[in-house]
Amino acid sequence: MISLKLKAKNEKLRHKAQNLKLCVLSFSFALCALHFTLCNAFADTISSSELINNAKQYDGKNVTYEGEVIGDIMARGQYCWLNINDGQGAIGIWIEKDLVKDILYTGGYKSKGDVVAVNGIFHRACLQHGGDLDIHAVSIRKIVPGDDIEESLDSGKKNYVITLLAVLFFIWILSLLKRR
Repeated sequence: MISLKLKAKNEKLRHKAQNLKLCVLSFSFALCALHFTLCNAFADTISSSELINNAKQYDGKNVTYEGEVIGDIMARGQYCWLNINDGQGAIGIWIEKDLVKDILYTGGYKSKGDVVAVNGIFHRACLQHGGDLDIHAVSIRKIVPGDDIEESLDSGKKNYVITLLAVLFFIWILSLLKRR
């Protein structure tokens, strides 16, 4: 009798362990699928020159474009315009305002802009925006945060200016003495 109860208990424990293994395996599979989905959302970045030179090929397709946010963020209702420069050229990005709240720096004379990866639909001649080439962003991810550019005086140039001023002052003194 005791051995029958023990066997039944062992069978229940074995069944629970198998269910737990199945749950862990299912959860692991779901995490892997989510990881690959997120990775593919920002896979294979395309350069601006490739987009411009092969605009027909990419028209209406989902693309990932990466570069530095430059200029101003221009709000237009619930959306914004961003310009992103990848070092070869800049492309306008049409994006929801809520998605750009993490962009703190835009590139210019006094700052280096945030480097971002934008995933969205490429339009070679967007009818919504007067036939301009643009990307309608679906998602954006900050890769490298921007920062202020520290301006420093080049000591070599400073010494050069001081030397020139000294020479000029010396010539001015000589011309005054020559007049007397």
